[in-house]
Amino acid sequence: MHSVWLGEFLGTLILVLFGNGVCAGVTLRKSYAAGAGWLAVTVGWALGVLCGVLVAQAFGSPGANLNPAITLAAAVDTGNYSQLFSMWSAQLLGAMAGAGLTALHYAAHWKLSDDPAAKLGIFCTNAAVRSPLVNVLNEALATAVLVVVAAAIGSHGVSPTGPAAGLGPWLVASLVWGIGLSLGGTTGYAINPARDLGPRLIHALLPIPGKGGSNWSYAPVPIVGDLLGAVLAGLLLHAARL
Repeated sequence: MHSVWLGEFLGTLILVLFGNGVCAGVTLRKSYAAGAGWLAVTVGWALGVLCGVLVAQAFGSPGANLNPAITLAAAVDTGNYSQLFSMWSAQLLGAMAGAGLTALHYAAHWKLSDDPAAKLGIFCTNAAVRSPLVNVLNEALATAVLVVVAAAIGSHGVSPTGPAAGLGPWLVASLVWGIGLSLGGTTGYAINPARDLGPRLIHALLPIPGKGGSNWSYAPVPIVGDLLGAVLAGLLLHAARL
């Protein structure tokens, strides 16, 4: 059973399971990874991208977007919007499934940690310094960098035949790792609306002990910022025709 929809769903599930999983491991008490810090978080998300891309491709999505912003940028670049909402649905539901599995995996740990904000941070992003306009710009810039550099990796300008077989996912994972290290400290680098919204919905829906609110006032930032960055990057790619 292979299809683009299934590939996007399963790939995004793996991405979020790894990403939310490393955040849970670093944050929750009694986890062996507790306190491992930002470097561990960025590596975990990067490896989540790598594994998610491989799973998506294996199950029928050769493009392995895993991200509504990537899908939108590709649509803006090519002018083909026919799969936009289908892929968005797969990515959002995959992100929700990955977050749900994370909550289940760490079921014994939730009640041992007291900080509701820290628990929310396992699932979704927030600004280190709250300034909505600047935060939107932070997300837009980081997402635009993601789109442009990912496109450059596969461009004819870098290699007439593209990356060597199997190398592309590793390069994209390295790109996400670099974004996390260099640009992620301001907003937690959602750079993916599904990665933020899907887990935020799961946080709101599941009876996680001591969870607190889901900070819906911030939720538009990684949606608006990421999609804005995607549109701008898509227009640049269309003009440059990489």
